[in-house]
Amino acid sequence: MTTSSMALQGASSSLWSSSSSVHPWTHDVFLSFRGEDVRQKFISHLYHALHKRGINTYIDDKLERGEEISQALFQAIEGSMISIIVLSKNYVESRWCLNELLKILECMEIVKQIVLPVFYDVDPSNVRYQKGSFGEAFAKLKDRFEGNEEVLNWEAALEKLANLSGVELKNYRKESEFIEEIIQWVNLRIVNQTPLSVAKYPVGIECRKRDIYQHLSIERNDIIRIVGIFGTGGIGKTTISKDIYNQIYSQFEGSCFLKNVRETSKQAGGLIQLQNTLLFDILGTSLDVRDTDKGINVIKHRLCSKRVLLVFDDVDELVQIEKLVGDRDWFGLGSRIIITTRDQQLLKISEVDSEYKLKLLDENEALRLFSLHAFKEDEPSDEYVDLAKQVIQYAKGLPLALAVLGSNLKGKSTNQWKSVLDKYKNIPNRDIQKVLLVSYEGLDNNEKEMFLDIACFFKGEPLANIMKIFDNCGFFPDDGIDKLKDKCLITIENGYIRMHDLLQDMGREIVRLESPNEPGQRSRLFFHEDVRHVLEECMGTNKVSGMIIEMPEGEDAISLNPEAFVQMKRFRVLINRNASFSSGPNYLSNELRVLDWFEYPLQSLPPNFHGNKLIIFKMHGGFIKDLSFIKFKNLTNMYFNDCNFLTKVPDVSNIPNLKKLIAMNCTNLVEVHDSVGSLGNLFLLNFGGCSNLRILPRSLKLRSLDTLELYGCSSLRSFPEIGCEMNSLTRLNLLGTAVEELPLSIDNLTKLDDLCLGKCKNLKRLPINIILRLQRVRDFGIFFGCTNLVKKMGSTTMEDEISSNEEQLQELAPPTNSSNGSSALQVLNHQNCFQSESNFFPISSFFTMFNSSDTLTDLDLSGSEFVSLPTSFKGFVALKELNLENCKKLEEILELPPNIGLVIVRGCKSLERFSEVSRIMEFNGSHTKSLYYIVLDGCDKMHEKIRNYKVPNPLQWKGHYYAAVLPENEIPEWLWYRKEFLENKIAKRGDDDIQFKRDKKWVINIEGPHYLEDITGIVIYLVTFIKDFSQFHFYPDVEICGMYTKGGVLLTNYDGYRRKGIKDQYEVRMWYFDSESFEVKVLDNLWVQLHPDPSWEPLWSWYYYVSFGANVVYMHESKRKIKRKGKCIQA
Repeated sequence: MTTSSMALQGASSSLWSSSSSVHPWTHDVFLSFRGEDVRQKFISHLYHALHKRGINTYIDDKLERGEEISQALFQAIEGSMISIIVLSKNYVESRWCLNELLKILECMEIVKQIVLPVFYDVDPSNVRYQKGSFGEAFAKLKDRFEGNEEVLNWEAALEKLANLSGVELKNYRKESEFIEEIIQWVNLRIVNQTPLSVAKYPVGIECRKRDIYQHLSIERNDIIRIVGIFGTGGIGKTTISKDIYNQIYSQFEGSCFLKNVRETSKQAGGLIQLQNTLLFDILGTSLDVRDTDKGINVIKHRLCSKRVLLVFDDVDELVQIEKLVGDRDWFGLGSRIIITTRDQQLLKISEVDSEYKLKLLDENEALRLFSLHAFKEDEPSDEYVDLAKQVIQYAKGLPLALAVLGSNLKGKSTNQWKSVLDKYKNIPNRDIQKVLLVSYEGLDNNEKEMFLDIACFFKGEPLANIMKIFDNCGFFPDDGIDKLKDKCLITIENGYIRMHDLLQDMGREIVRLESPNEPGQRSRLFFHEDVRHVLEECMGTNKVSGMIIEMPEGEDAISLNPEAFVQMKRFRVLINRNASFSSGPNYLSNELRVLDWFEYPLQSLPPNFHGNKLIIFKMHGGFIKDLSFIKFKNLTNMYFNDCNFLTKVPDVSNIPNLKKLIAMNCTNLVEVHDSVGSLGNLFLLNFGGCSNLRILPRSLKLRSLDTLELYGCSSLRSFPEIGCEMNSLTRLNLLGTAVEELPLSIDNLTKLDDLCLGKCKNLKRLPINIILRLQRVRDFGIFFGCTNLVKKMGSTTMEDEISSNEEQLQELAPPTNSSNGSSALQVLNHQNCFQSESNFFPISSFFTMFNSSDTLTDLDLSGSEFVSLPTSFKGFVALKELNLENCKKLEEILELPPNIGLVIVRGCKSLERFSEVSRIMEFNGSHTKSLYYIVLDGCDKMHEKIRNYKVPNPLQWKGHYYAAVLPENEIPEWLWYRKEFLENKIAKRGDDDIQFKRDKKWVINIEGPHYLEDITGIVIYLVTFIKDFSQFHFYPDVEICGMYTKGGVLLTNYDGYRRKGIKDQYEVRMWYFDSESFEVKVLDNLWVQLHPDPSWEPLWSWYYYVSFGANVVYMHESKRKIKRKGKCIQA
């Protein structure tokens, strides 16, 4: 390693004291790029897309100055999980960029930072071998640093980078698709790199981890090792394997933590699901394996050369290991596999390389863990010490028992402790599960019922649904669920109920012991063989309150006795996850709160069933057709997914409490009853994928509705009237419908912020109200694929409509301060939408709606036919890019927003007044300091005015950076340093001296010294002649490749303006660079180098240099130097 690279590493080595520890990332993504190539377009769009997805991205917004990278930037690289390196054509001209690259690759080696090369208009092979234009750019840098050891490091880094898996722009039709691919790639890596959640109090983990690390032998890359961790339930196998995984996963090419293998594999298709998860986590793509045997071959084929880390948590059957782990040759050398189980014998049969028995906590560890749960302290207070030691004796070092007991005793007096501990003395210590049972026995009857229901039916279900069910059963869940949480019998994660396996086993064992020999005498049925016995033999009794049916894969259909449910009068829960039935029931209990039946075998429910107590009604597939009987007054959730025999949603006026109505992919559903439109409590309405749906309620009065999904309803032509103010609806999805128009009453959707009208090919009319109400839409490109949408937004003339809505427009304009989130519009694309003043509302009225917007950054109004931009337009303080291309009636642009950077007015043939251009041509300083580019080609009247401008004395110039293309054929006389290539003659093909050539560069040497305190900047002129580009749809680029001093690079890569579709035309390109962008104090000698972009070599024979000149611009006349003779060198 060279001195330079050692210095880079040494600067931050203290941050990386252990490469095996979990890195404290401060950013998700670091963007490395060449600013002048991609900052304003690609990087801006990529950064916006990352930020929009909540991805914490570091971008250096400062222009590169000098050549040394700050320590803060190095720390940003070190603190980033992912680095995206955008390799553009001039990336390697920057020493800054190359030193960033060295740092990133160092982080990749030391802390396993993830690196994605993005090949932006460059070929990976040219990067690898430094060929082509990329190689030429790098050769120039090498010439400047000839003999410097850094060059070798840069070469090696580029080769290494090119060998990494990356993405290329040329493989994508649109840049937006390219960016979306990058976003998806980043999202997946962030998920895979996010550490797993470990125990709140990880007591005793470190010493046990050290033992397991010895079994794993991580340092050996020439072997594959399988390590089994076994121990009793609740001893901490999952906790310690999660912690080990967090510590070492970054050292592998791929990793996967498969949790709950035992539970998942027992579900229908469970092993297939686990195989798919394994492949997705490692490969980053879904392979949709549908057969376990095929899955085995896919795993072997795709992972046999990858060094992976796999953790299979809670394995209890050999078939799970056979289908997921198999033989060692399934995985690449250096792979490590960890299996956790309660069964040591299973590890012996599997022939793992090493077994580790997880030890119970010793007394000190147990006391500390218990104290943290009971007191939130490392040890108990003096009055509780003896009592706490008694608890430790009872728990026998089992972490879960200590946590449960600590939570159970927390906040109680010493007398209460003594009473509880006296009760514990009657439970043998050898049976840890009975210790846990004490917490259950401390519950009242309602709490016990809820605990057993969760253990048998509702583990992993949404809390909100279960609370409603328990409340309807009279269990008082508001208090009871808190009690279960306080006793650590359940946890709530992201709104779902979780329960430890040991506690679930305990609950189910309690139920089994109710009648060990006769399942029909138990309160709940969950074991598939017991369920089959009861239903086929008609053995159910009045004691059965619930049943969940989860059959192993390949089981035969249940031969249901039609009378099987007759005796189950107290039946509250019926859940069929996957079983097939040869017949249907004649009777269902009216005590049911949950009816969830996969592939229900009949067309209707039993006639006795009125379902007045039903809360959740789910039918997935099957033969259900007749719903006319539905009068479920307590129902809140109703689902009919893939019910292809269902043709109509009937009258639901007797279901006033319904909150969710979902009927997705019901391909024969035609009609939805009017009563659905009046459900006052409905929150979600989803008919997505119902391709034959034609009739919706005539009017929607759904005051509580948040989301309405109608995507894929390709037969739906009419959208209902909005019959009241629906101020809860935020999302309306009409993607792919046949809707022809939206009603004027859409104005009643006052909170709508997510509207999708994509691919609505029949859409012909859109009222102005929809525009008025969409203040909060983030991306207003909502009309893609609406091929028949006419540019008229109301039924009256638009002038009348605007006049009648003027007060609305003012009232609805979003506030200037967007911190409250009320104005989030950032991107607005309305190409060809403003077609004329006669059939579309005036552009000024459109801007009135957003006249205080401080979020809009990109606005595309190309192809519109308005005459001028309103003065209110300057209020768009966040606007960066404005596209007015081919606005052929546009006559004037008087004021621009203060932070505008790019303005495109190409093809605006009527434009003749553009105040910003006038200021620039007079070199009187721009009002918008951020403006860097104005595209004016095809603006004939503006060209004529520009020709009449007399360039003023350069002493009058003000501003920062200008670039302009002028319709002239000569450079100003006052330029000191100049070179004439052609003398007022039309170039002919074959004029070798002035034709673009790959191996030609032109350099002007401006002699010095020039002191920065005396000058304002540097101006450069270039006259070119375009022979014929009329046949091309693309166009070449001319660049100022660099300005150099003896001290190094002053500026690099200021590209010229691109032209297309023109013939036999001269033009002058002018650049002005403010000296504030220079970091040197003295310009001894200055070389200005110019050459064409090699990527456009096929067009060079139509493109010629005519003359080239440059000047240093001084602040004061007295400081101007004697005119010197410039030298122009052809290299």
